[in-house]
Amino acid sequence: MSGKKTTGERNLMFFSGRSHPELADEVANALGVEITPTALRDFANGEIYVRYLESVRGCDAFVMQSHTAPINQWIMEQLIMVDALKRASAKRVTVIMPFYGYSRQDKKGRGREPITARLMADLFKQAGADRMMSIDLHTSQIQGFFDGPVDHLFALPVLINYLRGKLDPATTTIVSPDTGRVRLAERWSDTLGTPVAFIHKRRDLDVANQVKVHEVVGKVRGRTCVLIDDMIDTGGSICKAADALYEHGATDVIVAATHAIFSDPAVDRLKNSRISEVVVTNTLPIPEEKRFDSLTVLSIAPLIARAIEQVFTDGSVTSLFEGDS
Repeated sequence: MSGKKTTGERNLMFFSGRSHPELADEVANALGVEITPTALRDFANGEIYVRYLESVRGCDAFVMQSHTAPINQWIMEQLIMVDALKRASAKRVTVIMPFYGYSRQDKKGRGREPITARLMADLFKQAGADRMMSIDLHTSQIQGFFDGPVDHLFALPVLINYLRGKLDPATTTIVSPDTGRVRLAERWSDTLGTPVAFIHKRRDLDVANQVKVHEVVGKVRGRTCVLIDDMIDTGGSICKAADALYEHGATDVIVAATHAIFSDPAVDRLKNSRISEVVVTNTLPIPEEKRFDSLTVLSIAPLIARAIEQVFTDGSVTSLFEGDS
C-alpha cells in the first residue's frame, strides 16, 4: 500500500502524470512515499485513459503534472486524473502544477482576447480540485482566479542558495528584464543585499512585435549582473537584455529563471550568447538535447515535498519563505 498515514488515519497519497516522471520520483523520495500506482494510457484516437490501481477513498490526494510540451495533452491528463479521484471518493484533491500552463494570458490586452489563466483555474475547479499549488506564477493575480486555497511557492530560495557563494554583493546588481519583474528583483536584492536595476524596452513602431531599444535603469557598469525572470521560452528577450547590459558596461551576466520552457530556438540563442551561466530549476523536463555547457539545473523537488507536508499536516506553507508569500 503506497502513501502514509498520520494519527487519526489521515492518508496522504501522491499521484503523478506522465509528463515529468523524474521530478515525480524525486518528490516521492523526499516525502518518503511511493507514487500511487496508476494506469495511464492513450486510446488509438488520442483520448486518455486513467484508473487508479489502489483505493483512494478518504485520502488526501496530491496529483502533480508538469505542463510541458505537448502541453494540451498533459493538462488534459491531469484534469482526467482529478476527475477520477473525485469520483473515487478522495477526501481532498490538491493539484500541483510546478509550471502553470497558459499563465501568460492573465488579462485582456486587446479586445476579443481570452483570459486563459482564469480558464485553467475554472477547469480544474470544475474537475474537482479543492486546492492548487504552483511555483512562480507569471503574475500573482492568478491566485485569485481559483475559488479555493492556492499555495504560491517561490523558487527564489533554491536559486539564491546556489548563487550566493558565487556572488560578491559589493559588485553585484540584480536586474529585472522588464518593469513587470521589478518586485521580484527587489526580493532578490533584499535577500542578497545588492542594488537593483531594470531594463526598459521600447518597441519599433515600424516593425510589429519587435523590441528595438533597451534602456538600462540602474547601476550596472563594472558589475556582475544577475538577470532574473520566471520563465525562458524562446530566449529572445533574455538574450537581448544581456546584450544591453554588456553595452552598458556590465562585466558579467548570469541568468536565473524558474521555468526552462526552451522552445526553439532558445538553446541556440543561449549557447551563442555572452551569458556566462544560465541557472534554472527542473519544474519542467529538460531533455539532454536541450542541455548545454553553461546550463545549471537545480532540483525543485525538496521545496514541493516540504509544501506537501505542510498542507497535509495543516502547517504553514508561508513559513517556507519566511513570511514572504
